[in-house]
Amino acid sequence: MLQQLDVQQELEDVYEKALRRNPGEPEFHQALREVFDTLGPVVARHPEYHEQAILQRMVEPERQIMFRVPWVDDAGVVQVNRGFRVQFNSALGPFKGGLRFHPSVNLGIVKFLGFEQTFKNALTGMGIGGGKGGSDFDPHGRSDAEVMRFCQSFMTELHRHIGEYTDVPAGDIGVGGREIGYLFGQYKRLTNRYEGVLTGKGVGWGGSLARTEATGFGAVIFADRMLATKGQSMEGQRVIISGSGNVAIYAVAKAQELGAHVVTFSDSSGYVVDEAGVDLGLLREVKEVERGRAADYVARRPGSRLIQGGRVWDVPCTVALPCATQNELDVHGAEALVRGGVVAVAEGANMPTTPDATEALQGADVLFAPGKAANAGGVATSALEMQQNAGRDPWSFSQVASRLETIMDGIHDECANTAEEYGDPGNYVLGANVAGFTKVADAMLAHGVI
Repeated sequence: MLQQLDVQQELEDVYEKALRRNPGEPEFHQALREVFDTLGPVVARHPEYHEQAILQRMVEPERQIMFRVPWVDDAGVVQVNRGFRVQFNSALGPFKGGLRFHPSVNLGIVKFLGFEQTFKNALTGMGIGGGKGGSDFDPHGRSDAEVMRFCQSFMTELHRHIGEYTDVPAGDIGVGGREIGYLFGQYKRLTNRYEGVLTGKGVGWGGSLARTEATGFGAVIFADRMLATKGQSMEGQRVIISGSGNVAIYAVAKAQELGAHVVTFSDSSGYVVDEAGVDLGLLREVKEVERGRAADYVARRPGSRLIQGGRVWDVPCTVALPCATQNELDVHGAEALVRGGVVAVAEGANMPTTPDATEALQGADVLFAPGKAANAGGVATSALEMQQNAGRDPWSFSQVASRLETIMDGIHDECANTAEEYGDPGNYVLGANVAGFTKVADAMLAHGVI
């Protein structure tokens, strides 16, 4: 067995080499650091991971695809965006992960998301590998015709790299049912195949019931299971939620179903505080039907208020669910949560908590669930959609929801048991990283050096 000092040096050497090979990608560096900081004990226990260079191979994507996406806007002006697909690791199954359309998208962000996705997908136990993709295209404010032309151009290149047994993309920020429909239509047109190559499809043409709700539902289920380890539940908790997309909306829905009192949501204009409890019907109408802003909710909801320029984390709560985007919860926000009486934090987004914020929360004995565990419900249900597509057998909402709850229960228990096995009970970050890493590493060993 390697000496502990050698293990730490090995981890540091691999990390430093990854930094040199991937300059200017801070989100990817952060994701690597967060995982590597927990892997010392498992690498010491399994010297074969060192001998077969598992770490060195795992930080390098199997394939990185970057391409030009030209399209014509409604004014007849040619626009050019950049498209990405990073196929990170297929040791456990076909690449699986969403497409993000947002001006912030670049190669480093897609690599960070793909790396995280690899371990998240492993934790589901559903036989799917990790990948991610997207574009710096912003669908906000674009007409349906413009979004269609962009999606068709994007898929014209992407289609040659994906397939139901190769890589199965889904939606993410900026990619909902409308975009998935246009992407799927172009894939079918180009390949002459009707297959489960994308998930998040419309229910009438191959999609799964409960897929839209799944990530938000899953994060709340995970939080509820964490609270149960302390003799509590979601019932009666005062909950704050960031974001107002699918994840946030259905986190509100599930939390309210379990008896919690949800008082916030947010968007880029600020955050809304609704002490009477967020009106889920109005929130869905404003965000899903009208594609409106937080101010539109406040204008129609007496007693609610929009706070601009502040932090949603300043609102006192017992449970916090970051459901917007990466690094939204910094150390100052974490300290505010602790002062406000927070008991549990479950990440509904991908890496929304900065490393120092995570440390502050854990140091205050706050239950903390990383996104690779807590927000795995979406990709788990995408895998269930793949099963339904393969069997040409659509399931009822209750069937999917029941499977989702079973999967989230399993992820929670595996993370908790792994943390206890490695001597740090209650450390869900350690448990998620080690459990996910071990699943992928063991499969890579079995496949040989490829």
